[in-house]
Amino acid sequence: MRVTRCRVDLPLHVGADLALPERAANHLVRVLRLREGDACVLFNGDGHDYPARLAAIGKREVRVEVLAREPVANESPLRIVLLQGIPRGEKMDLILQKATELGVAAVVPVSGDRTEVRLDAERAGKRLAHWRSVLESACEQSGRARVPALGAPATLDAAARAIDGEGLRLVLDPQGEHRLDSLHSPAGGNVWIAIGPEGGWSPRDRTILQAAGFNGLRLGPRVLRTETAGLAAIAALQARFGDL
Repeated sequence: MRVTRCRVDLPLHVGADLALPERAANHLVRVLRLREGDACVLFNGDGHDYPARLAAIGKREVRVEVLAREPVANESPLRIVLLQGIPRGEKMDLILQKATELGVAAVVPVSGDRTEVRLDAERAGKRLAHWRSVLESACEQSGRARVPALGAPATLDAAARAIDGEGLRLVLDPQGEHRLDSLHSPAGGNVWIAIGPEGGWSPRDRTILQAAGFNGLRLGPRVLRTETAGLAAIAALQARFGDL
């Protein structure tokens, strides 16, 4: 029987008796209808799972007892950072969910010349909170015990200039100079992938990426949608250099 995993923003240790945060309590008790004595697994992003049991269910709080601490060794040897052009609608949710399942280490939402979604400070804060929730839920489902980092929305120029370190820097391009089999193993396992919004990268965006050391990668002759491109690239790179 599969035991439910639940992410909590709490320090965890064996023997701890804790009141669950409201989100976790609602999910376990009201959605999944667990009862006192039922098992669950908690994690807080430190790379471990913490098997636990529901010790008490009250009107105002749900308490759990942490029973064990187990290391989770399912992180990819690749540290893939996805620079994702912010798409319209709910496409970002799909991208974040599936990229997490595929082992991405971090995601940076970026705006280029053709990005149609513009976020002011208030909207950006709400979107980031929602996107973090999507990442956490994807970790709960996929068995990961480390939540991918989520950067604040940034311009493509700012995101590209913030990249530091050696590794592969790739932008998908049907006419790109590299194919998957021509790539060398990335230094330090570091990979940065830049995926444009629905309208793609503009010539100015491509100049910015080229100046930041990004090279074109061909993944076949067809143009992929923004919600497909990054996921296809992550899966292909994981298959070649990672753990797929």
